[in-house]
Amino acid sequence: MEAEITSRRTEWRILRGWSDEELRVRLDRLASAKRNFPEHPDSLRADDVWRYYRSQAQVGIEQPGRPAPSGPFRRMVPAIAAYRFSDPDIVKGHFDPNAPLLGRRMLLELRPLFLRYLCGAIVGAIREDADEERTIWGYRYETLEGHVETGAEWFLLEKSHRTGVITFVIEAHWKPGQFPNWWSYLGFKLLAPRYQRRWHRNAQRRLAAIGAGALPTEPTHTHGPAGTLEHEGAELELPATRQHRESA
Repeated sequence: MEAEITSRRTEWRILRGWSDEELRVRLDRLASAKRNFPEHPDSLRADDVWRYYRSQAQVGIEQPGRPAPSGPFRRMVPAIAAYRFSDPDIVKGHFDPNAPLLGRRMLLELRPLFLRYLCGAIVGAIREDADEERTIWGYRYETLEGHVETGAEWFLLEKSHRTGVITFVIEAHWKPGQFPNWWSYLGFKLLAPRYQRRWHRNAQRRLAAIGAGALPTEPTHTHGPAGTLEHEGAELELPATRQHRESA
């Protein structure tokens, strides 16, 4: 996928979001958007330009061995695909649930304080592999032109076959992207680290709740009529997770 940087800018609003009809129009427009960085996502490394952030936490446990067909790991896979781990008070995803996961374009509604920013992303890669030691499933999304961030982020679910422990890993390489105005950039520098840490913690806690059966694993509109959008995620009470670790 080749990047083509254009002058597309992030749309923003105060105290209100976008209707389904408005989101549908914007998602259609997103079909022509390109990545907002020229590097291949696999080549990104932490350096003076690219920032690196990683978090992981135990989100469940089941019997040792490969994931059970109806166990927590298999319940979490469709929930991750549907972006149900995201705290909607911080980032709310809008997408067509009938679109294939690979290549799916999403509108990410960033919600700091009383502001709303609408940014585009695409699922650029899926990972699904297993060996004698572990099973891993997940995907990477990549930012599109006009996003206030630039970079790529992996969401990976891993089960240890020896212990049965299930871990959720979020790993990102990023840098500031294209802001609609100077004060948005300043606010991002001041608030982003706090919101980022909170979003990672809540993502792990939400997924643990989903694995425990506190929330349906799939969007309600997965089999709805064509053109129906899904808006993730849903509200729920959050239990604590174990062994949460972060690195920046």
